[in-house]
Amino acid sequence: MQKLFFIVGVLCLFLFSCSPNNVTEDNSLKKYFDSANTTGCFALFDNATGHFTIYNLKRYRDSSYTPASTFKIVNSLIGIQTGVISDENMVIKWDGVKRWNEDWNKDLTMAEAFKVSAVPYYQEVARRIGHDTMKKWIDTLSYGNKDINGPIDSFWLNNHLKITPDEELGLVKKLYFDQLPFFKRTQGIVRKVMLREDNSNYKLSYKTGWGNRENGNQIGWVVGWIEENKHPYFFVLNIESADKNVSIPTVRMNILKSIFSQLGFFQGKK
Repeated sequence: MQKLFFIVGVLCLFLFSCSPNNVTEDNSLKKYFDSANTTGCFALFDNATGHFTIYNLKRYRDSSYTPASTFKIVNSLIGIQTGVISDENMVIKWDGVKRWNEDWNKDLTMAEAFKVSAVPYYQEVARRIGHDTMKKWIDTLSYGNKDINGPIDSFWLNNHLKITPDEELGLVKKLYFDQLPFFKRTQGIVRKVMLREDNSNYKLSYKTGWGNRENGNQIGWVVGWIEENKHPYFFVLNIESADKNVSIPTVRMNILKSIFSQLGFFQGKK
């Protein structure tokens, strides 16, 4: 019976019940995507009411994309759970290779690497985890399409592994409530490094992602939760642009914060 409950739990891990009764499709949010020369979707889940606010429901629910650096959430969870990462203060030495992002060109702790989205740090974590262990955990989580073919240090970047925005939102909701199949300590450490803004009005926790689709279009993500008055709302933003001049790191946060402002956040009144 316990095994049956576990299987059911895994199958339901990322599923949300979207029906006309608990979804508001807000097309007024389209202007933020258009003004940034992007397409995409946004979803917000109010945990207290079970209500969704969604822009572009079809993309949110039915389309899969490379997770890019949002996979660092899962890479961190597996790394900590298996002992590959001791805690958020564990340092991995810089390999001496100069890369485009100067923030990566030094020794980094896990917390620092997560904050600056250091690909080399997490590639080394994945190599230390190894293919078989990584595959076991990806299957246990039923993460996206579960495809980790290709090099162990790049499957989340090369369009093998794909995930829907709905599944991304489901993952962070489970993480917030310690409902993933990891130790509470493991999940607590990852929640700690996801917290990026903390003031008297709100707390904002998230992970970003930036990559490319097979067609060459840029993909951007922000996934996490915002809390006001100890009330969590879970969100996912997914954007795409064929314009190489669009700065995804800048645009994704501008869109996210514009949407939050329109929906009444950041004032401590939600």
